[in-house]
Amino acid sequence: MSGNNSNKGGKTLYTYQKNAIEAILGKIDELPDYYNLLYQLPTGGGKTVIFSEIARRFIEKTKKKVIILTHRVELYKQTSAMLTEFNVPNKVINSQVKELPDQNDYMCFVAMVETLNNRLKEGQIELKDIGLVIIDEAHYNSFRKLFKYFEECFILGVTATPLSSNIETPLKDIYHELLVGETITSLIESGFLSKAIPHAFNVGLSTLKVGMNGDYTVKSSEELYINQLMQSKLLEAYEISAKGTKALIFNNGIRTSWYVHDTFKEAGYNVRNLDSNVAKEERKEILTWFKNTPGAILTSVGILTTGFDEPTIETIIMNRATKSLALYFQMIGRGSRVLGDKNSFNLIDLGNNIARFGPWTADINWQQIFRSPNYFLENITNDEDLERNFTYKMPDELREKFSKSENVEFNIKNEYDKVTGEGLKSKTVLENSINQHVNICIENSEDVYDALMLMRLLNDDITHRVKQYSYCIIKNTKNYVRWLEEDYKRQLRTKISQTMD
Repeated sequence: MSGNNSNKGGKTLYTYQKNAIEAILGKIDELPDYYNLLYQLPTGGGKTVIFSEIARRFIEKTKKKVIILTHRVELYKQTSAMLTEFNVPNKVINSQVKELPDQNDYMCFVAMVETLNNRLKEGQIELKDIGLVIIDEAHYNSFRKLFKYFEECFILGVTATPLSSNIETPLKDIYHELLVGETITSLIESGFLSKAIPHAFNVGLSTLKVGMNGDYTVKSSEELYINQLMQSKLLEAYEISAKGTKALIFNNGIRTSWYVHDTFKEAGYNVRNLDSNVAKEERKEILTWFKNTPGAILTSVGILTTGFDEPTIETIIMNRATKSLALYFQMIGRGSRVLGDKNSFNLIDLGNNIARFGPWTADINWQQIFRSPNYFLENITNDEDLERNFTYKMPDELREKFSKSENVEFNIKNEYDKVTGEGLKSKTVLENSINQHVNICIENSEDVYDALMLMRLLNDDITHRVKQYSYCIIKNTKNYVRWLEEDYKRQLRTKISQTMD
């Protein structure tokens, strides 16, 4: 890393952070007091550092007060601690604070959004002489209800993803302007973020349902991800891509997280579960264990997507699918912190998220997303189109078990075009595919028992081929595809047995 600078508070700032601070303070100077400005910077870029220095300098220059709004307990604690590092005395307004008799003793406040809204609405608190309102994680829609109390203030929202959590209230209707910070790529190249090493495993998501919030429902996600095949796929993905590394697993549902816990525990791994039902003291103990234990695996639900900073993480596993761009970046960002010699981390995707949103380092036009969020959301690739374009590549560890075969691949689409071009029935495609599977199982076996054992390792390949065939014949109902897969395995088993008798 290079370009360190210190502020008057003694906290180290990097050049890009200093530039961002100057740009934002320049806007505050030149624009009206009632202006709403949104600032974007990737997770791990130091948004809290930036707005803490802005608060310090704003107070010093204007003698007006600053209030910083957060939506999570972990965030207000981090923010208060960071302000203190910047020599900014601050008062936290949390659920224990019913009134503010000492507000004249402070120039800076940190408040939970719901708590502050309740206190202001009930008239228990009246904040005076506020000149700047800073909103952390500004893409969350919950902050909007407070704006009416600060109509004469300059409002600065900060976020990694300037896309509203509620499609009905786009950020362009709340903020006048977006200021874009450094890109993920530039932060990686400068040594401020670790590089992601992606490992994507195709997953059929046709059973998932989308809820009122625009994302996949917990219920439909649990039905898919607690399935034994998906649990085995998760364990295999970890062992192929990142075995022995410290891993944080994100799930969509508490039942799924416990299934994951049991799967890894039965496989002999040191694993703990963390979800919203875990008591405060136990949560603290689990996070301390995770920090200090090499190779620890922590399976979680939701609560570690924001306000959690653990640089020792070596692997992020997205054991869920999401349609939320913010959640996608938040999950990956938990592994992006740099620590000592650690300048990369594994990113295991079991929800087709990379295919849906693009690589983590992709060049994103945030200005366009800010101005036209509906256009962006409407053009996210849907799951059926993603699955149509899947290509199956046999994992290296599995390929070794078929080492005597020169080629283990079979392109269903190409075979379908060839077969139909010759005027043959479409089912010939699956017959040819089964024959190819029979050959590679026999070529790498001593007897029929070995061949049938190898056949069981082809589940993912078979599922992929059957699904691709169903798209070719435009007949892909859930029941039909399931029947087709079962029939494929039945024929494959029979042919192997008959051929090796």
